[in-house]
Amino acid sequence: MIEKVQGRIWRHGELQDDFNLGMVSDCIDDNDLLVWADLVNPSHEALTELASELDLNTFAVEDALAAAERVKATSYPTHKFITVYAVDVDPDAGEPQRGDAIHTHRISMFIKHNALITVRLSDEFDMNQVLERWDQMGGQQHGVGALTHGLLDVVVDGHFDAVQELDDSIEDLESLLFDERRRGSELQQRTYQLRKDLVALRRVVMPMREVVSMIQRSRLENKAPSELDPNFTDLYDHVLRATEWTESLRDMITSLFETNLSLQDARLNTVMKKLTGWAAIIAVPTAVTGFYGQNVPFPGFDHSGGFITSSIIIVVTVTTLYLVFKRREWL
Repeated sequence: MIEKVQGRIWRHGELQDDFNLGMVSDCIDDNDLLVWADLVNPSHEALTELASELDLNTFAVEDALAAAERVKATSYPTHKFITVYAVDVDPDAGEPQRGDAIHTHRISMFIKHNALITVRLSDEFDMNQVLERWDQMGGQQHGVGALTHGLLDVVVDGHFDAVQELDDSIEDLESLLFDERRRGSELQQRTYQLRKDLVALRRVVMPMREVVSMIQRSRLENKAPSELDPNFTDLYDHVLRATEWTESLRDMITSLFETNLSLQDARLNTVMKKLTGWAAIIAVPTAVTGFYGQNVPFPGFDHSGGFITSSIIIVVTVTTLYLVFKRREWL
C-alpha cells in the first residue's frame, strides 16, 4: 500500500503524458527515456516488491523506511542510495515558548541508470518546487544527473534559508543582551532554543558535503557527460558555504550564551554593591540610636539637645555615605 504516487517520464527531454508505477521497470533499460517516480509513505511490502523488480538493495530499502536515518550516500553495484533532509523554518522562530523552529523532512533517493525514485515518509515537503526547478533548468536531456542536481539544489536552498533565519534570530538576541527591561529567564529560554535548533540544523547540513562529493566521484568514474559538472561544482560550493555559516553560528550562539552569563554575574555584583551600600546607611542610625538608648548619663542625656545632636549626626552621616556610594555607582 502506497499513500501517494506521482512521477514523470521524458523521452529525449520531452515530457510524456502517461505515467504509472508499473512502467518504471519497463523504462529502465531504454536509454531514450528518463523516469522519475515519487512514493509517499509506502508500505514495506510495496517498496520491497518494487525493489525486487528494479534490483534494489534490501538494506537500502530498510534504510528508506526506517523511522530515523542519518544523512548519507551509498553506492551499491546496481544503484546509488542517498538520504537527505529538507528543512522548513517556523516563521515565529525566536519567540519564547514556541517549540522547535526547525522541521526536517527526509527524502530517500534510489538512482539507477535513467531512473530516479524518491521515497518520502510524509507529504509535508512540497515536491512542486522540485518540479519547478527541473522545468527552469531544462536539463532533463542530461539524464538522471540533472534530476538529482535539481532535487539537491532545492534541499540546499532550504538549508540556506534556515541558516539565514537562525542568523537573524541570533542578531535579535544580541541586541537584547543589554536591554535591562528584558527578563533574564526569557533571554535564557530563547538562547537555549536557538542552540537546540542550530544543533538540529547542523546534523543535516554537515554531512551534505559527503553526499555531493560521492555523486561527483561517481560521475567521473562513470564518465558521465560533462555538461552538469559546473552545476555540481556550484552545488558543492553552496554546501560548503552553508556548512561554514552553520559553524560560525555555532560560535556565535556559544559566545552569546557565555556573554549572557557574564552579564548576569555583573548585574548580580551591582545588586550586591547596592544592598551593601544601603545596609551601611541603615546601620548608622541603628548604631547611633542604640548608643543613645543606653541607660547611662552622657552629654545630652535626658535633654532635648541630645535628641537634636543625635538627629544631626544621623542625617549628616547618612547623607555623606549616600553621596559617596552614589559617586562610586554602588547605588
